[in-house]
This record gives sequence, structure tokens and C-alpha cells, in this order.
Amino acid sequence: MTEFRYLGNSGLKISELIFGNWLTHGSQIENDAAIASVHAALDAGISSFDTADVYANTKAEAVLGEALRGQRRESLEIFTKVYWPTGPKGHNDSGLSRKHILESIDGSLSRLDTDYVDLYQAHRYDTETPLEETIQAFADVVSAGKALYIGVSEWSADQLRAGQELALQAGFRIISNQPQYSLLWRVIEGEVIPASEDLGISQIVWSPLAQGVLTGKYLPGQPVPAGSRATDEHGGARTIEKYLRDDLLEAVQRLQPIADDHGLTIAQLSLAWVLNNDNIAGAIIGASRPEQVTQNTKAFGVKLSADVLQAIDEVILPFAETDPAKTLENAPQQRPS
Repeated sequence: MTEFRYLGNSGLKISELIFGNWLTHGSQIENDAAIASVHAALDAGISSFDTADVYANTKAEAVLGEALRGQRRESLEIFTKVYWPTGPKGHNDSGLSRKHILESIDGSLSRLDTDYVDLYQAHRYDTETPLEETIQAFADVVSAGKALYIGVSEWSADQLRAGQELALQAGFRIISNQPQYSLLWRVIEGEVIPASEDLGISQIVWSPLAQGVLTGKYLPGQPVPAGSRATDEHGGARTIEKYLRDDLLEAVQRLQPIADDHGLTIAQLSLAWVLNNDNIAGAIIGASRPEQVTQNTKAFGVKLSADVLQAIDEVILPFAETDPAKTLENAPQQRPS
């Protein structure tokens, strides 16, 4: 059964599993399959949908808008993001300048075929724009009714603190951060999550299945499955390659008995583990086929005991990245072009 959680220190509730269309809509799969996957998410009780203007260079937003057409808007939570280059990638077509934010929100709303988004997110931190300018632009987006709430993505603890202080002065608050987080990527646990708890910020996490590695379908010593993300030349193969090591894949397979004890797949166990963190408001799942959505939603409401969490860590923690410095190390040092 679908479960909902408050997003940060706000009154907004979102579904704890969120349907996201990075690397799929507009690029990896055909529109009919993408739309069928969105409808499967709706049928499963998922009400929250995450996209970004940069996904498939704006095409993903348009596909999501088409897939949600005819749904009761008030029953949905639609999230999108701004920062990365879009369009012809001109000198002002990226970043978090006032110009780019105010122009980008209008483009996103048009493609999504909606008057507003529930959550508008800074897709990364912009080192070249004064933070005061960015925060004021977001405040104006909210005042204009084009976004109801503001979030960020992959900001460090210090950046979250500075952003929240300015946001409160501007009359709104940052309610979410969207970092990568999974059994294999835990860099937010040391600094970002403690800071977020102090600031009233929740996490909406991406790649909770480590680009599909935590489904268990990638086997040690075996070729990658045909049609999987590891074969996707549009970006999927690049994002997953760091996990395709036999020792790590063997460890993932050792999660199977723990999953079996709970009547779960490795993927469902991995999603349940993410959602057992109290600061996680939701985990973003993607799908190229409707049945993948249906399978993932079996993680709804699963509670894992302390003994089970310890057993999972004994198997997988030696292979997990936990260094808090990775948040800034992986961040862009200058505005992309």
C-alpha cells in the first residue's frame, strides 16, 4: 500500500517512491513504453514525479507532461530542476543566474503542460552566481505561483546552511535536497543528513538501486544483460561502470538470502533499506517497462529491524563509498557549457 511522507519542514506530502525519468524518457526508451511506465506508477499509487529540463535536452519533461495529461493535477506532485545546459547551450543557457532560472521555469511549465510545479530544484550549486541572486530568483518564482516549494540537489552541508539562511530571509525555505544515496553510495550520512535534520530539509534520493546493480541482475563473471543500462550508449553505461566489479557483484548476490527471509527481491530490500532512514522522504525509481514499477512498489512500507540492517551492512558496507568529501569532489567547479 502506498505510503506518504512530509517533505522537509513543510506540509507537503509525497509518495515515498517517486517516479523519475532520467536516462529513459526521450532517449533510452520509446514514448509509448515511457507513458505506460508512468501509468503503471499511477496505478500503484505513486503520486510524485521527478524530472529535469536537461534530461534528454528537455524531451523528458515533454514526455512526462504527455503521460500525465488528463490526471487530476491536485493529486500529483511534479518536480523539475534547473542548472545544466539546455537548448543550444549558449553562454546563459546554464547555471543559477536570475536570467536562466526565470527563463527555465517558463520552459519547463510549457513542456510539462502545467501552470506550476510542486517542487523546483537547483540541480547543482552554481559557483559563478552569487547565492543571494539565486535565492532571490527562486523567491520570485514562488511569489509568481510557478513553483510551490524550492529544493536543491547535491549541495554540501555548508551550502545547505548558507542557502537556507538566505531563503528564510527571502520569505521561503528550502525543503529538500536530492543527492545520490544507496547501499553502495552513502556519502551524505556523515555531514549532509545531520545538517539537513537541523535545517528542516529532507532528502529525495536518486539512484537508490545504484543504477540497477542492486537489482542483482548483473552477475560476477558474466556479460551484462542485453538491453540493460550497462549497454546504454546515451549515458547509462558510463554511470554504472564503477560498480561492475566481480567482488562487488558477488557481495550483492550475498544479499539474496536476507531478501528471501523477508519475501523480497534484492531490489526491494535495497529500496526498503534506503527508506528506513528517517531523513529520506522519498526514493526515485526509474523504469523502462511497467512491470519494473510494479515490482519496486513492493518496497512500500517495509520496515527492517536493527538486526537485519546490521546483517546487510556486514555484507555490503565494505564496498560502499562513505567519504563525505565526495559530495563536493563530484560537484561542478564552474558553470557548464
